[in-house]
Amino acid sequence: MRHIIIFCLISIHFFTTAQSVNEQWVRDNYTKKEYTIAMRDGVKLFTAVYAPKDNKEKHPFLMIRTPYSCAPYGEDKFQSRLWNFHWREYLKEGYIIVIQDVRGRWMSEGTFMDVRPFNPNKKTKKDIDEASDTYDAVDWLVKNIPNNNGNVGVFGTSYPGFYSTMAALSGHPAIKAVSPQAPVTEWFKGDDFHHNGAFMLCDAFNFYSGFGQPRPKPTTVGPKEFKHYTNDIYKYYLEVGAIKNFSKLMGDSILFWNDLMNHPNYDDWWKVRDARVGCKNIKPAMLTVGGLFDAEDCYGAWRLYEAIEKQSPTTNNKIVMGPWFHGGWSKGDGSFLGNVRFGSKTSNYFQENIEIPFFNYHLKGKGNLDNLPEASIFFTGENKWKSLAAWPPKEMTPTPIYFNDNASLSFNKSNSQNSSTSYVSDPSKPVPFTEDVLDGRTREYMTDDQRFASRRPDVITFKTAVLENDLTLAGTVIADLKVAISTTDADFVIKVIDVFPDGFVYDTLVYTSDKENEYLMDGYEMLVRGEIMRGRYRNSFEKPEAFEPNKMTTVKFELPDIAHTFKKGHRLMIQVQSTWFPLADRNPQQFVDIYHCEDKDFIKSEIKLFHDATNASNIILPILK
Repeated sequence: MRHIIIFCLISIHFFTTAQSVNEQWVRDNYTKKEYTIAMRDGVKLFTAVYAPKDNKEKHPFLMIRTPYSCAPYGEDKFQSRLWNFHWREYLKEGYIIVIQDVRGRWMSEGTFMDVRPFNPNKKTKKDIDEASDTYDAVDWLVKNIPNNNGNVGVFGTSYPGFYSTMAALSGHPAIKAVSPQAPVTEWFKGDDFHHNGAFMLCDAFNFYSGFGQPRPKPTTVGPKEFKHYTNDIYKYYLEVGAIKNFSKLMGDSILFWNDLMNHPNYDDWWKVRDARVGCKNIKPAMLTVGGLFDAEDCYGAWRLYEAIEKQSPTTNNKIVMGPWFHGGWSKGDGSFLGNVRFGSKTSNYFQENIEIPFFNYHLKGKGNLDNLPEASIFFTGENKWKSLAAWPPKEMTPTPIYFNDNASLSFNKSNSQNSSTSYVSDPSKPVPFTEDVLDGRTREYMTDDQRFASRRPDVITFKTAVLENDLTLAGTVIADLKVAISTTDADFVIKVIDVFPDGFVYDTLVYTSDKENEYLMDGYEMLVRGEIMRGRYRNSFEKPEAFEPNKMTTVKFELPDIAHTFKKGHRLMIQVQSTWFPLADRNPQQFVDIYHCEDKDFIKSEIKLFHDATNASNIILPILK
């Protein structure tokens, strides 16, 4: 025991020493300066610049614009991520690192606006947006920071990913390379706070109860944390009840929450906040990055890349998708998520072989990108990177797989003339998104075991026979459901699941884990992709429609793209349910204003899924031959 303690103390000493050496190296080789840079309308943005002391050569800029603070403030205080993450590799390469508080946040002047709309027709100095702020900041930097080479790269994850997209739209000639990573792209159909019109309550309330607090003047002090009366989020969100009760807790001061409440449908207010507006004639090289299992934004990266391909076909446009949680490509090694393992350090691979070479090539003229394909996609299941000439691959064939009798899935329609499966959706007992009792939404739920849901009467489950060959999916999954409900509205959740064989265990020589107690993977039901659709938007996001009770209708919607191989010996499973709580708010299952309705408005609904020869509910799979 004494030897173990001594070993641990030695290990801690070396780790601490290594960390301090890295920090000291940064301080020895870099200076930090803080500036307030004036925008065209006179508003000044607070900007931290970390510049190399080495003046023997000229250095490129690498910039991140953020609403989350460029702290710590003070020229003697350095950000720890400069030596804790792969950013240190950029410092070794001699980059000038720029971190800026966006307009209206933290120490920057002005008024903050969530997902400020892009304005392609600016006429006066008062016509500003995030693209113009980026342009003005970059213009100042290249003219005023000594020993720069005139080349600027911009990157960022999540909200900073949105600002990266705006940088690409700014048109400044010094911006040569941009990498939007899990970029906020469109907040009604797929990102963060809505999925197909369904309000993602847990993330929205948790985020805006803190982030949305007003800031009357520039400050280094962060918002106050909102306290729940219980750490059991299922219990908390269920007991608070209807969304209007959350609005009371939020108060009147959080402007964007009020906007969410007052724009329930996809109107013009939402449309101008789509970051894909204006993705034309983009000049910088683009590297869009995302995670296959991003619990916050599994939509933005796919759809932004797609928009640039369509609107700006001459742009040097690449996409990378790995088996990552939100930001996982820059944190950890990416070798596992939750109970599922991927067999290699995928994050390290991305950093060393894709991101750093991308910026080095475009900003320093170093190396080459001959081996960087159009799409670098990690396929889970088979756990391999694929280099593809296009996404989705041209070899992909959309192929329907049909719900059949006896809870089966088949590539052939049912022969039955009148066949369906029913369940009762009860908003007072919604289906949880995970079997665990939790104090917050986890990132691991994206690959969680779904056996708990299979055992609920309000979840219907269909699966294939044991696969005789590998089945690879590469692209957008489409649910094409023929349903009837007993009420005037309901939600529909589709989950695509990989059922592992009985007796399955990971080969520990290939798939390492840091867990002491391994989860039982025997028969594991891995969530590969799940998505929700608010039924009232089945025909139009702009003009919601009530259901006619007990009348068969079609509900067709997209799930975010999949890159997964169901291995021989596994099964493909589809689960259908109508609540997914508290990820998404509960639908009252009546055609009422969900954002302002009462607790008494929530009622049960009988949901019937048809799967006969005439009304053949199916899932359109993007099968890669």
